[in-house]
Amino acid sequence: MTPPNGESSDAPDIVVLDGGFSTQLSCHVGHVIDGDPLWSARFLHTHPEEVVNTHLDFLRAGADLVITNTYQASLEGFKEHLGLNEKDSYELIKRAVQLAKRARTLYLEEYQDYVQNDNSPLVVGSVGPYGAHLHDGSEYDGSYADTTSTQTMREWHLPRIQALVEAGVDLLALETIPCQEEAEMLCDLLKEFPGMKAWLSFSCKDNQSIAHGESFQKVAKKCWETNPDQLVAVGVNCCAPSFVSNLVKGFNDDRPHSPIPLIVYPNSGEKYNPQIGWIDRDKCEPVEVFIQEWLDLGVRYVGGCCRTYAADVSRIVNQVHCWRDRYRFIAKNATS
Repeated sequence: MTPPNGESSDAPDIVVLDGGFSTQLSCHVGHVIDGDPLWSARFLHTHPEEVVNTHLDFLRAGADLVITNTYQASLEGFKEHLGLNEKDSYELIKRAVQLAKRARTLYLEEYQDYVQNDNSPLVVGSVGPYGAHLHDGSEYDGSYADTTSTQTMREWHLPRIQALVEAGVDLLALETIPCQEEAEMLCDLLKEFPGMKAWLSFSCKDNQSIAHGESFQKVAKKCWETNPDQLVAVGVNCCAPSFVSNLVKGFNDDRPHSPIPLIVYPNSGEKYNPQIGWIDRDKCEPVEVFIQEWLDLGVRYVGGCCRTYAADVSRIVNQVHCWRDRYRFIAKNATS
C-alpha cells in the first residue's frame, strides 16, 4: 500500500460512525421496532431515556459521532401515528437532537480525562428518504420517484431539515437515498441552509447501481459537483458489505489530486423478511473484516447500519487503528 494521491505520508483522518440505531435500541427496550410505521422514531416520544442510552452505547464503543434518531421522523408521520399537532411534531424532531446532545454531554463528563476538547463527538441529523414515510416498501427500490413530484418530496423534507438545523446539529446525514431525483433535490435544498454541511449516501441494490437502478458512481459524482462546498462526503449505506468494494473502486481515478471523500456504512448483510424478521446472519461475514480494504480504496468515513451493534463499532474502531498503523509503517519505509 502506498499513500493515495493527494494525501500526505501521514495517515489520513478516518471518521468512525455509529451503528444501527434501532438495532442497538432493541437492547434497551422490550418492544418490537422493525415494521413500525415510525420505526425507531416512535421511541423519541415513548422512551427518550433509552434513546439517550443508545447514543451513549455507540460513543462508549469509540464512535466519533452519533446520528439522531430521525431517519423516519416527519411532521406527517408524527401527526398520523402519534396524534401530535404540527407544532409538537416539529418540536419532537428537535428533541431528537437534544437527546443526542445530552448523550454527548454525559459521555464527555464520563470520559473527561481522556477526550480532548477538539475531539468532541459530532451530532449528525439523520434525513432518511421520502419513501420511508410511505411505509409501503418503496424506499427499498425508489419506485416512489416515478409517481411523486420533486416538489412534493421537497416540501416534505424541508421542515424536518429545518428542525434539525434549528436544534443545532453539527452536520446532516442525507442517507439511504434510493433514487437520483431525490438525491439531486436534497443537494439543491441544502443550499437553503448555507451554514450547514452534509454527507450524501445511497442505498444500493447490487455492486454497481443504486436501488432505483441508476449508476452509483455517476449519480454520486454528479451530486457532489452540484454542491461541493456543502457536501463533506458521498457514498453508500445500508447495503450488503459484499457490494461496497466494487461500488467505490476506482471512484476517484479521474481526480487523483482532489479525491472526493467517501463514506460507507453498510448493514450486516442479513436479509429482512417481513414475516419473520432478519435472516441469514450465519451466512454473513462481519463488517469489520472489510474495513481495511475499504480504507485502502479511499473510504474516509466508515461505520455500520442496520443489524450492527455497539460491539461491532468497537471492532470497526480496532480495524481503523490497525490500518493507520500499517499505513504509517509503509509510508515510513517508503521514504527511508
